[in-house]
Amino acid sequence: MNKKDYYEVLGVSKTATDEEIKRAFRKLAKEYHPDNKQTGNEEKFKEVGEAYAILSDPAKRRQYDQFGHQAFNNNGGANYSGFSAEDIDLGEIFNDLFGGGFSGFSSFSGFGGQRRNNSKRPHKGEDSLVVVNLTFEEAAFGTKKTITLDLNEKCSKCHGTGGFNETTCRTCGGSGRIITEQRSLFGVFQTETTCNGCGGTGHIFKEVCNECNGRGNVRKKKDLEVTIPEGVDTGYQLRISGKGSSGTNGGPNGDIYLEFKVKPHELFTREDEDIYLHVPLTITEAILGCKKEIPTLNGNVILDVKGGTQPNEKVKLKNKGIKKINAIGRGNMYVIYDVIIPEKLSMSQKKLIKELDKTDLADSYEFRNFKKYL
Repeated sequence: MNKKDYYEVLGVSKTATDEEIKRAFRKLAKEYHPDNKQTGNEEKFKEVGEAYAILSDPAKRRQYDQFGHQAFNNNGGANYSGFSAEDIDLGEIFNDLFGGGFSGFSSFSGFGGQRRNNSKRPHKGEDSLVVVNLTFEEAAFGTKKTITLDLNEKCSKCHGTGGFNETTCRTCGGSGRIITEQRSLFGVFQTETTCNGCGGTGHIFKEVCNECNGRGNVRKKKDLEVTIPEGVDTGYQLRISGKGSSGTNGGPNGDIYLEFKVKPHELFTREDEDIYLHVPLTITEAILGCKKEIPTLNGNVILDVKGGTQPNEKVKLKNKGIKKINAIGRGNMYVIYDVIIPEKLSMSQKKLIKELDKTDLADSYEFRNFKKYL
């Protein structure tokens, strides 16, 4: 079944600010909350929660804007993975927005039933987004780059656990959650909050690891050599799977997303896979024709400029453009002739032009059609 557009779910535009998205979610969450007897709707409540979880995260929102729902589908054409509705903790979202009291509604596991301790589940590591600057030629032909990142890596001393001699937390009895009753505008209902004693893990350590200070991971700089394919352009993203920060509780590593920014070329301009080159011609070259040497991405070529070439006339050089990324074929190159009118003339040049003007240069359809209205 096709999912509704996340912006449509929240009733905001694609240019909505973070604050506008947050306000829209607050309003809809109160309206559709299952404890609201008049307008409560569990399915819609889940739907707005999922939409907010994506659009409130800058990295996920950027991926969604570029690839839509496929960005978070293992089978999607965008080839992103690692996200599902199971990763959404509505409790954490509501705690952020309402200051607590809603943390029992988590992971779309159903309302009023048994709550899961999400802190014990494996969690994928953080994804990283890196902007990579490229020259025009590097983007056109592909290249290799070494990028440096700050990533979380599993602590080698405690093997990611955060400590030694693990014991069950006495405060929550190992559940990681504290259940309380609370009055709200919808009535009295039970809520769950994260246990302060163990941080929601359900266990504590008699000895905290001094290498990672109990976090289970350490921050390290890492150099990564990446191969950039031919044909990338500004805004294109490349995913490097499993090379991001380490996960928790045995979860997989995050991914690295490379977003490219291509420096403009001095001569060539680009539109998708096609490139354009403006070639200057003198008046005599345009009138009489000539042979003109021009640059292309693959070296210089000689063009036959026909006599009578007009300003802005365009010539196509087939398959002289940029390779189509992840596909067969190349774009084309278009040469646009710019006939340059001199601003200053010597006396001899002026004399020649005046002599030329005495001949019948205006004997064309355009001139004849214009003169008949005079």
